[in-house]
Amino acid sequence: MADDDIPFDKSFDLEPGVMKEIAPMVRAICVGNSGPFTFKGTVTYVVGSGKVAVIDPGPEDEGHVRALLDALRGETVTHIVLTHTHRDHSPGAAALKAATGAKTYGEGPHRASRSLHIGEINPLDAAGDMDFRPDHKLADSDLISGAGWTLEAVATPGHCANHMAYALKETNALFSGDHVMGWSTSIVAPPDGAMSDYMTSLYKLAERQETVYFPGHGNLIREAPRFVQSYIRHRLGREESILHRLAKGAADIPTLVRAIYIGIDPRLVGAAGLSVLAHLEDLVARGKVLTEGPPSIAGYYRLA
Repeated sequence: MADDDIPFDKSFDLEPGVMKEIAPMVRAICVGNSGPFTFKGTVTYVVGSGKVAVIDPGPEDEGHVRALLDALRGETVTHIVLTHTHRDHSPGAAALKAATGAKTYGEGPHRASRSLHIGEINPLDAAGDMDFRPDHKLADSDLISGAGWTLEAVATPGHCANHMAYALKETNALFSGDHVMGWSTSIVAPPDGAMSDYMTSLYKLAERQETVYFPGHGNLIREAPRFVQSYIRHRLGREESILHRLAKGAADIPTLVRAIYIGIDPRLVGAAGLSVLAHLEDLVARGKVLTEGPPSIAGYYRLA
């Protein structure tokens, strides 16, 4: 299954710095940090009215935090909630907490999804907010309640180890962070992320009842369970493409990327290689693919 088989929505009409009501009980404001991995920018969500929760305050961006506070003048931020600790989502929590006194909520500190191999360097350390520590740690199914709203924590590791989605219990909606986005597939890059965890989390969401997702980047997603199934088929298709190429002979990751990602944006080649590595780690663990030593970005791979 190719990317163009997923019903992506590349439209987006949120102007950076301007808050907009996008659904009952939900407002959104976009950071102006557009790029190949962030689309038009990180979306910060506000839940409720009067006494509100802020989900994903965004990067360390003084202008964004100021715009958020200006838009909430006359209201009180009671909770600061994090889906995960990549630098485009969580560093803004410190300034927002300092300005409001609100407590922070999240799964835990940033960490790799698996132990590092001997001599391995985590290439995504720079993407992780290593300073964030939530005031309140959340586990799967924990509830956060405020003035007229309740959020259920839904553990969704895979994109990174501490990723959480949040179901808004008063509606049929879920804040999906970077686990499921409407404009693109999510990046799963070891050791920051793990494909086995990611697939388990996708299957978990596919069994839930929420029909609308509010992602960390891009527009809201409707018919969400069907969209999640398209994500699952896409990942299974990537796995089959890897196995198909290896059936022709052993290969390294650059060779696999060239065979699978036809016409890829050159800026995304490195991320594609890490995504292939994530699939290979899973395939090696399941005994379908062999390599010398632990799977690595520089390794050679063959069918078992």
